[in-house]
Parts: sequence; structure tokens; C-alpha cells
Amino acid sequence: MKSDITYDLLIIGGGISACVFASKYLKNKNTKKVALIEAGRRLGGRSSTRISKRFKGWKLNHGSPNINIYNRNKNLLLKSYIDELLDNEFIKNDDSELILLGEESDLETNIESEFSFGLNYQSLFSMSQLSQKIIESNNLHDVIDFYFGTLIVDLEFNNKEWILTSNNGDKFKSKYLVCSTNLLLHKRSLKILNINQIPLRKAIPKNKDKTIDLLLNFLNKQSFIPRLTYLIYTNQNYNYKDCYLKKNRYFYLKKNLENKHKFERVIFQLQDDNKLGIVVHSRNIDFFNSYTNTKDEDVFKQKIFTNFNELFEGNSFINQLNFNEKISIMKWRASQPSGCAVPLSLQFSRKYRIGFCGDWFQCEGFGRIEGAILSALILVNKFKI
Repeated sequence: MKSDITYDLLIIGGGISACVFASKYLKNKNTKKVALIEAGRRLGGRSSTRISKRFKGWKLNHGSPNINIYNRNKNLLLKSYIDELLDNEFIKNDDSELILLGEESDLETNIESEFSFGLNYQSLFSMSQLSQKIIESNNLHDVIDFYFGTLIVDLEFNNKEWILTSNNGDKFKSKYLVCSTNLLLHKRSLKILNINQIPLRKAIPKNKDKTIDLLLNFLNKQSFIPRLTYLIYTNQNYNYKDCYLKKNRYFYLKKNLENKHKFERVIFQLQDDNKLGIVVHSRNIDFFNSYTNTKDEDVFKQKIFTNFNELFEGNSFINQLNFNEKISIMKWRASQPSGCAVPLSLQFSRKYRIGFCGDWFQCEGFGRIEGAILSALILVNKFKI
């Protein structure tokens, strides 16, 4: 980054909330210099896709596999946007099979969980490509400068200008700032970034702005659910026992099975070449810590395969894995906000020219894609520069 470039607007985070905000805000604005800064390799955030360099040809949605919307008919702003995505053929109704596993593999197909309330929509692309399509929908891709693999570690507000510093020492300057991630606002940043003060608190000292003070107070009470995601790359001949042909198939575990097998949900994803990928989500803290502390990763991987095979032993749909299948493991330190949500009234500080959006706000869809999208749409109407 050249330090002599000053942007009109900087957006931190490349998740779906940031992409929705950028697309809707810039559609009718004359802002000329905009940049989006993302620590990962591509857009998507927790609604992202793993395109493996090691395992060629695989595309696995390793965060949220679809878009779950509960409040569509109650909120006209949200309904209008979902209709827009449908009309643009970015998403479609997700009619994939959802199965709840109970004791002895009892099956229930009419299930309700935090991931299935309301309506589910499936991206017609990968989840990362969906975020990309949202950015491109109003011919905005060339309007925005993208900085991937860039982790912001410090914020400064000086002379009505934001100065951001990355872990590589790059400087970014901007008149206005939007944070779609709350890492730089939350106490977990102290450990993750190995710093002594929360970056936003450092930039805006206490008692300088009531909105910022309240925002940080709420966030101080917010916690996050750590997760492990296991990406299983099956052999060429692996398939279902039955003739199921849809792209996704979802298995959710009742609490007793989750405690036993350490899995929260198992999602099968059919690839373009008809290979069958498997994404397993785990939120078991003990299992999470055992992976973090293990000295023999191969032993841990074998445990995952063993738990999988025990879970689906005798199941009429799912074949067993052999121990030659390939696997990679992703560690999410803060995959989903929980507990205290931040009121939407604290989304924008005009004094400090900063706005916030994401699934960590107090609205329908807290902790899910629905909340990420809705908070971004609401911020667009508040953010006037």
C-alpha cells in the first residue's frame, strides 16, 4: 500500500456483511476511492469456500453452507434484498435434505434448529463466489481496491482521518471507516493480535464518544463459540448408499449424539466432478482443546474418522470412510457470536466517521448470515457522507 493514497472509505473485513454494505451503499453514491481489507485470501469470511492447493479441484463451503433466513416476510428491507438475490439468480431455494440424527440413528426430516428456522437458500456458486457476485452486481468490482492477506492490527484517528496499520507495517488512510468484523473492537484482539490495548479503544479514548463507549461495553460482554471444521476429501468411488443426487445433504446431531461423537453437524457437498466432499462442524470445547494441544495430528485425524464411522454405522444412507481418505482441519477461534448482542442504535458514530455491521448486532439473525445481511442494509441508510 502506498502511504500517499487517501481513501474516502475503508471497509475492514470481507465477509458477506461487508460485501452487502459495499454493494448497496456504492450503488447510488459518488464516493470515488474505496478499499476493502481482508485478512484471508478471498471474500466470504465465515461464509467462505476452501479451494485447496493441496487437494486440487475441490471446493468445500467450510463455514456457512447456505443462507438461512427466518425474518424475510416480516422485514421488508430484508425481503427486498433476498428477492433481489433471487432475481439475479445468485441464490435459489435450498430443497436439500435435512436430517436430524438421534439415538441409534433415528431419523427426523422435519427439523428446526438455529440453522434451519424459516427458509434456506443455496448459492448457485460457491459461498465465496456469492460474496464476489454481490460486489460485482452493480459493476463495482473496479471501483473498489481489494487488499487480501492483510491483517489490520492498529487504528488511529487523527485530524478527522483514520490511519490503519497492518501486521506488515502498511498504512491505510481514509476519511471514513466501516468495520464488519469486531476483532479490533473486542477484548479477544489482545490475545490474537498480541497487543496491550483494544485498537478501537486506543483510537478513541473513553468518554470521547458515548456511542463508542456503549458499543465497547456491549462487546465486552459478548462471547464467541470456537469451532473446528473437518474437511474430508473422499476417494473417487465414495458415494451414498442410496440415489440422492442433490448438491447438499445436511445431518444435524441431537445433543446426546453431539456429546458422544463430538460433531455438531455433517454436511455432504457434491462436487462438479461428482466427488463427494464432507464438511464436519464441531463446537465441543474439550475436543477443540485436545486438537489445539495434541502433538500427533495424525492420531487426532484418525479419531475423527472413527467417530464418523461410529455415528453412521448401519445408516441406510451413508457409507463408512476408510482411513485413506484425505482430511484438513480448520480452527475457528471465534466462529459465532453468542450471549450479548450489540443494539443497532450503536452502528454509527458521526463524530468519528465510523460505522459497524455484522452478525454481532441485536437483530433477527444474530450470529447468522441473516443478521450479517440485515445489519449491513440498515447501516447503508445510516451512513451518509
